[in-house]
Amino acid sequence: MANRSVPDDAALVSRCLDGDAAAWEALVRRYQRLVYAIALRASLDEHAAADVFQTTFARLVQHLPRISQPAKLQAWIVTTAKREALLLRRRAERTVSMTLPDGDESAGAPEWEVADDSPLPDEALAELQQLAQVRLALDRLDERCRRLLLELFGDDENVAYDDVALRLGIPRGSIGPTRSRCLAKLRSSLR
Repeated sequence: MANRSVPDDAALVSRCLDGDAAAWEALVRRYQRLVYAIALRASLDEHAAADVFQTTFARLVQHLPRISQPAKLQAWIVTTAKREALLLRRRAERTVSMTLPDGDESAGAPEWEVADDSPLPDEALAELQQLAQVRLALDRLDERCRRLLLELFGDDENVAYDDVALRLGIPRGSIGPTRSRCLAKLRSSLR
């Protein structure tokens, strides 16, 4: 039986940089236990350890082209995992629970108010990007579908089919089926 040699870190890094998915898989398998062990040793739970794992390998993907000594990859992974684990632990220590203790639901217990319920910047950006995609897809629809969907889902939330039929000059009974076809076109355009 032939003894297959296991590639060293430098060879795996080279293959990863060439886009070899099998090399990435081998690299992750080689170090995943180590990263989890580091996180668990830092007194993190399994969920936080999974976050450390994900962040460590996301950073590896980002920094791999700039790692000057691929043979020392293990040291880089250990250092990154330790930093992420400590960062998560510090964040957890600073987190204050807003849950009222048991038995404090009486009339005299404080009611918590959220200071700002507006979306986070990342959420707002994602929503704006999604809205832009829908607008572009709507612009690509034929004139009949675009006008119908804008009438039905525009600024006026309580639009009546009779009004839409009158404005567009189409029978009221055709609005529902036409709307369904137009929405299907819009969905397929968004894919």
